[in-house]
Amino acid sequence: MSEKRYFRQQSPFRVPTTDGKLIEEHIGWASTQTSQYSVAHMVAPPHWGEPHQNPEFDEITIVVRGRKQFEVDGDVIELGAGESLLIKAGARVRYSNPFDAEVEYWSICVPAFTMDSVNREDEAPA
Repeated sequence: MSEKRYFRQQSPFRVPTTDGKLIEEHIGWASTQTSQYSVAHMVAPPHWGEPHQNPEFDEITIVVRGRKQFEVDGDVIELGAGESLLIKAGARVRYSNPFDAEVEYWSICVPAFTMDSVNREDEAPA
């Protein structure tokens, strides 16, 4: 019998965080050892934010509910439910939720997200 040409994800990898953000990687390096792309479901609490980063991957964000703010190469962009944004590899970006309600969204990265390729500014090598 040939190899299956599908994968059903029933238990996504829950990324450990310390900032109250829920990250569930359904497909990607941590969950399925897929390097071509990653797909993650996220819920960020009110007043959450990450440091600036300079990722080596394209990232598509699709907001399901709430609002999310992006700082991309000096521009500030706000998305609401039903909106999406593509940020190309190499952009200087900061993701945040400065609002009073949580935001739920999906993220697709091409190639897959890895800690080595996100290049967060507070995690630069010494």
